[in-house]
Amino acid sequence: MKKSLTLALALLAAMSGAALADGDAAKGEKIFNKCKACHVVDAETNRVGPHLKGVIGRPVASVADYKYSEAMLEFAKTHPVWDDALFLQYIENPKAMIPKTKMVFPGLKKEDERADLLAYLKTKM
Repeated sequence: MKKSLTLALALLAAMSGAALADGDAAKGEKIFNKCKACHVVDAETNRVGPHLKGVIGRPVASVADYKYSEAMLEFAKTHPVWDDALFLQYIENPKAMIPKTKMVFPGLKKEDERADLLAYLKTKM
């Protein structure tokens, strides 16, 4: 019985940790308000930055009608796809990751905000 209880508690802890790591898309939609001045997420329309519709899983610097900085084009040579891990690392501090990019956003310092934004972007494929 003790073993079963320990196993059940471990499983419950693992599941709740996974839920937190997945983020909350509804909260992410609110966080996206910080991005709206430069990005669109629900249409393939560029603004100051490229559209973010379907960004997760998309090749880096690949929106055909957007003029990327040389720094972003160089970054794309060694980072071919926007996967979860790359996006989460980038959005924490874009200028630290790609110093000469056009992106002026200072980043999201809170891990839960980054996870929530990622969850929201994944709903916009």
